[in-house]
Amino acid sequence: MGLFGIIGTERENLASAVYYGLYALQHRGQESAGIVVNDDGIFRQHKNTGLVGDVFDRNAMEHLAEGEIAIGHCRYGTLGTKGVANAEPIVVNHIKGRLALATDGRLVNATQLRHELELSGMIFHTSSDAEIISYVITKERLSAPSIEEAVNRAMNTLRGGYCLLLMSPRKMIAVRDENGLHPLCYGRRENGEYVVATESCALDTVGASFIREILPGEIVVFGVDGSVNSITDHCGKKPNALCIFEYFYTARPDSVISDRSVQAARAAAGALLARAYPVEADVVVGVPDSGLDAALGYAEESGIPYGIGLIKNKYIGRTFIAPGQSVREDKVKIKLNPVSAAVKGKRVVLVDDSIVRGTTCARIVKLLRSAGATEIHLRSSAPKFLYPCYYGTDIDSRENHIACKHTVEEIARIVGADTLGFLPLEDVRRIACGSSCSGFCTACFDGEYPTEAPVKCVNKFDNKISESEG
Repeated sequence: MGLFGIIGTERENLASAVYYGLYALQHRGQESAGIVVNDDGIFRQHKNTGLVGDVFDRNAMEHLAEGEIAIGHCRYGTLGTKGVANAEPIVVNHIKGRLALATDGRLVNATQLRHELELSGMIFHTSSDAEIISYVITKERLSAPSIEEAVNRAMNTLRGGYCLLLMSPRKMIAVRDENGLHPLCYGRRENGEYVVATESCALDTVGASFIREILPGEIVVFGVDGSVNSITDHCGKKPNALCIFEYFYTARPDSVISDRSVQAARAAAGALLARAYPVEADVVVGVPDSGLDAALGYAEESGIPYGIGLIKNKYIGRTFIAPGQSVREDKVKIKLNPVSAAVKGKRVVLVDDSIVRGTTCARIVKLLRSAGATEIHLRSSAPKFLYPCYYGTDIDSRENHIACKHTVEEIARIVGADTLGFLPLEDVRRIACGSSCSGFCTACFDGEYPTEAPVKCVNKFDNKISESEG
C-alpha cells in the first residue's frame, strides 16, 4: 500500500501533488485509490476502486481543488472483502473534531481489538485495519490533550507492522511502527511544503527534496504554520525489522530505503545468486520489472551476456498483488511476451525476483520454450518462501507456498525448468549491505517473526471467528 501526503503554504493544487505522488506509488497497490483534502477544517474526499488514473478524473480533481493539507492512499488488500468499502483514506467525525487516516501494513492484534471495540458499542462498516485504528485513536482522543498525544497513546495498543498518515483540521501526522517494518519518509519542496511518502521515488515525482526517513516508533507532526515536531516515546523500544522484501520486490528500483538503493540491492542479489548457482549458458534474461536488476547483477558476476528476452505489456499491473489466484493467472497470460531472436536456440538463465506460488514462473518458462530456448535455468533472487507474512505482504498460508510442498528439484520439474536455484538464506542480509537499518524482517523465509503472531478471537455471542484485513 502507498501513502502520500502534503501540507502546504498554498491552497491550490495540493490534490494534484497527491495525485502524482500516488501515481509514483501505484506499484504498491492497484485495488483502489483515494484522496482527502482539508479546506480550512472542511474535509472533501474522493475514492474508488481501480488505478489512480481511472479513479480521479477532471471532475474529481476540481472537487478537491483547494485546501492546505491533502493525503492519499493506493491500496492492495490481503484478506477479506474487496471493493470501495475498504478504500482509504477513511474520514471519521468525532466529538473532538475530524480525522482522516490512511494506512500501510497490518496489525497482528486487529481481531482482538475489533472484538473489544464491538463489545464497547462500536459499529464497523469495513473489514480493514484502518477503521480499527481510527476507532482506537478517536477513543484515546476523548481524554488526550491533542491528536498527536492520542496517536501516541494508541501506539501502546497497536501491534504489528504499520505506517499511518493522519490529517486533522490543523495538522498532518506521520507514524511508523516500533519495529519499522514498512518504509516511510518525508521531504520538502522549494515553496516550503512538506511531503510524506512511503518511498523516496514519490518525493522526486513532485519535486521534493528528501530530508529523512521516519524512525521506527516515531510520530512526526507537521503543522499548517510550517512547524515540524517529533515524538519519540516509542523509538528504540524494539529491534529494527525493515521488511527485506522491499528490496526484492515491493519498492520501486529508483527508491532509496535506509540509505540503500533498491536497484543496487537487487543487482547485489543477482551477483550473489550467480556465485551460489553458476551454470553454463548463452544469455541471462530477467523477468520484468523487478527481476531485471537481479538479472543484470547475475550477468555481470557470471560473465554471461545479458539479453532482453521478455517484453512486458505496460498496461498490465503487478500479478503478485492482483486480488485472487484466477485474476493473477489471467494477467500472466497477457502480461509478458518472449523475444524469440534473443532466446531461440540458446541456453537461458531466467532470473525472477521470487517464487511464491509458482504461477508466474511456470507460464514464463513455457513461453520461452515456445520461443525456442533449448535450456532454461531458473533462478530466484529471493530465498524460498516457507512462512506466511502477517504484516501486509500477500504471502499467505503455507499451503499456497510451492516450496513448502516440494523440493527444489520437484519445483523445477513442475514449472518446466532444467535447473532451479534460490538465493541462499545466509545471503539475504548481504543484499542490504550499506543500509543504515540495523535489522530486517526475514520471517517469510526463516519464520523468525519480530512480533507475536495473530490470534483469532471467537465471538462468544455467535461462536464465529472474526477476521480483519490490512
